[in-house]
Amino acid sequence: MPVKIDRRGLDQLIKNAEELNGQHQVKLEDLMNPSFVSAHSKFSDLNALFEASGFKLETAEDFAAIPDDEWDKFISENTDFNSWVEMQKSAGAAFVKAGIGKGL
Repeated sequence: MPVKIDRRGLDQLIKNAEELNGQHQVKLEDLMNPSFVSAHSKFSDLNALFEASGFKLETAEDFAAIPDDEWDKFISENTDFNSWVEMQKSAGAAFVKAGIGKGL
């Protein structure tokens, strides 16, 4: 008796993995989308978090000018994370998990 195996899910998983392979540039607001930010803070999205920080954040240069210890303090006091690096790593993992599971 022949056995049929439905490989659609496996094929989609392989396709998703291939799309994620290599280096990609992802906008910060896509990495830390509203779902991620609201799940890990009291803010609805990244812009709301930035606005609440009290720092001027209009350009990449503005962001780079913020002392790391002050930014980490704000992040630790207002999110589930102890530092900005920890928040970025978690957002990256969530982004990859969502990408690998797309369409499944």
